[in-house]
Amino acid sequence: MEKTSVYIETFGCQMNTADTERAESKFRASGYDVVNDSTTADVVLFNTCSVRARAEQKLYTRIGEIRRLRAGNEPLMGVMGCVAQLEGAAIFDHAPAIRLVAGTRATDRLHKLIERIKNGERRALDLGERQEGEVWDVSPVERHSRYVGFVPIIEGCNKFCTYCIVPFSRGRERSRDADEIISEVHRLKSEGFQEIQLIGQNVNSYRPKSDIGIAEFKGATPFSRLLRAVASTGMPRIKFTTSFPRDFHADIVAAIDEYENLCNWVHLPVQSGNDRVLRAMRRGYKVSDYLSRIASIKNARQKISLTTDIIIGFPSEESKEFEDTMRLVEQCQFDGIYIFKYSERKATPASRLVDGVTEGEKTARFLALEKLQMEIQKKKYSEYIGREVKVLVEGESAKSAIDLTGHTTCHKVVNFRGTAELLGKIVKLKISEAKVHSLYGELVA
Repeated sequence: MEKTSVYIETFGCQMNTADTERAESKFRASGYDVVNDSTTADVVLFNTCSVRARAEQKLYTRIGEIRRLRAGNEPLMGVMGCVAQLEGAAIFDHAPAIRLVAGTRATDRLHKLIERIKNGERRALDLGERQEGEVWDVSPVERHSRYVGFVPIIEGCNKFCTYCIVPFSRGRERSRDADEIISEVHRLKSEGFQEIQLIGQNVNSYRPKSDIGIAEFKGATPFSRLLRAVASTGMPRIKFTTSFPRDFHADIVAAIDEYENLCNWVHLPVQSGNDRVLRAMRRGYKVSDYLSRIASIKNARQKISLTTDIIIGFPSEESKEFEDTMRLVEQCQFDGIYIFKYSERKATPASRLVDGVTEGEKTARFLALEKLQMEIQKKKYSEYIGREVKVLVEGESAKSAIDLTGHTTCHKVVNFRGTAELLGKIVKLKISEAKVHSLYGELVA
């Protein structure tokens, strides 16, 4: 009997990528054929992100494209993930071609929804919570990389920043058991993975129900104890993202200093450099609080790479308040910034605010901050020229068929001339060139 083939198209963040890996593993275990081509699949699912309005718009654009491409042979189409959780049955009205809607906690039940449709139901909807016995289980075949594994440690968010939809789309914070996480890391190590990334909306908010698995490790917070426990597995490289400033404890930096395999990179989103705007965002910290966290990172024994997120044009943000953000960026000297124009998400408190910043002004502020960061970044990247770095070789370069690419421990992209037998290995490179967002190096014998 021919297997039903499923294709999942993923939008957005690492958590969505991890959810796709989980869903594909469940499909394969349930007898489905997981494919990488939407043009021939029996089932096409869209794993959606709702953090920005553009991502939601992209969903409906892609549905239309698939329908036109597959006219006369239209697949069963479904929506999963954050947009599905938020919009629910309304998606059926927006896009009548959609027959399946599954929320963020229904990942393991997707095959059951498809079976319901096969058995005669016109549409299937599941926005329920995870059920008893549903555990994180991802097959090595479904991992996005053979060398870097995403390991979710916490799902959801309790912060309720006024602009953010995540607490509504992902629900409240739920931490995985530490022993389950550590077992997964051991398994990935045995399968040959060279790096894992502990991921979650706010990883340093990690609060498991029990201390099993981390009780023997010192640490000021459960997350710093988890870091030490994971480091003790011997996994060659360990990264984590995303951190929330209010919950970022100096002991996290101490753990990075103690264990060589805890990588020297911290992503700590500040969002704004002005106290009034931070209050309006309901971030729960002041600029001075953020700078104290930055000081603990910069005072580490080793040099830690620092990246951040910043929102431009939050409703009522004045020019002088934006200038405060510019000054903070100059003071912190970030290795990289993800800059976002404010995007209204309905049902969030910020959506009720009058957006007094014009699109033109948002663009001007975006370009000004980008220009400043490029100047900082150019200087920082140029400091690597002549230095030796260790790089995990992850694949072929996107821009050159004769080059390979990978990341340093401080999460910088490095390209270099090399051959396929180096894939999955950690190599030493001497940096010879610095570009805007990447480095170029040569193999050290």
